[in-house]
Amino acid sequence: MKTRKILILILLFVLIPILITYQFFEIKNKSIIPLNFKVAFIGDQGLNDNSRNVLQLIKDEDTDMVLHQGDFDYQNDPDEWDQQINDILGPDFPYFASIGNHDVAAWDDYQQKLEVRLNKTDAKCVGNLGVKSACTYKGIFLIISGAGTKDLNHDSYIREQLAKDKSIWRICSWHKNQGLMQVGHKQDEVGWEPYEECRKGGAIIATGHEHSYSRTHLMDNFKTQNIDSTSNILHIEKGKTFAFVSGLGGYSIRVQNDELAANDWWATVYTSDQNASYGALFCIFNENGIKNKAHCYFKDIDGNIPDEFDIVSNVR
Repeated sequence: MKTRKILILILLFVLIPILITYQFFEIKNKSIIPLNFKVAFIGDQGLNDNSRNVLQLIKDEDTDMVLHQGDFDYQNDPDEWDQQINDILGPDFPYFASIGNHDVAAWDDYQQKLEVRLNKTDAKCVGNLGVKSACTYKGIFLIISGAGTKDLNHDSYIREQLAKDKSIWRICSWHKNQGLMQVGHKQDEVGWEPYEECRKGGAIIATGHEHSYSRTHLMDNFKTQNIDSTSNILHIEKGKTFAFVSGLGGYSIRVQNDELAANDWWATVYTSDQNASYGALFCIFNENGIKNKAHCYFKDIDGNIPDEFDIVSNVR
């Protein structure tokens, strides 16, 4: 009887507190960005050798996650698209994506594929995945949106989600552009409101749609195209961020609109005019253990690096 009481006391005062503490740190650690956590940003992919070469590049760069800015395969073939990813990155690889205009017809099936993959990660997501959703994965907060493509009131959704978030790193992802936020021949299709809400919340803006790569300087107003800094170290905060188009996922490469490409808010432009090849933008978060620092570079399948920059997040 005495031995039983001792065992009960040990359970109450030793083992249970240890288990509670362990669970607390397990939950807390899900919000901590792993050391040198690498994210690849791509859009406009396709089903071809170039598409597969970009995925192979992502694998060779030891990438931890993909954020895809829409237009998956251009063939309305979710099974083949998903299999292409599985063949190179594996069925459990963390892969998040926004709906593109070429994904609308088969969207239910694409979304189902993304949900299956999501359920194999420890990501926490709310909302309509890929259309009007917010996810937290490895300490990075993602707003994965269909702005300009599907559903309405994306600006208010973005504002509400960013207001509730406490993350150091925030990323808004959607497919389409405003005409002045790309260097090809696209028109205004999103509206300035989503751009501005992401800026106000200190979120990086990732887009696709135009089949080239371009990145803005640090901006303090997208609607008026006002540049805050032209430094290659971008200090983002609430009210100051940058946007990019990463549309060289494999489908095609387009010529630039020289007038648009010459605008002074562009830090880098990479199109067929610069003999661009297919590739992805890579960002390494929590670089060398500095939680609010990231190093980014665009790399193509030929090994060229036309853009390289650093980010310091002062959002918190």
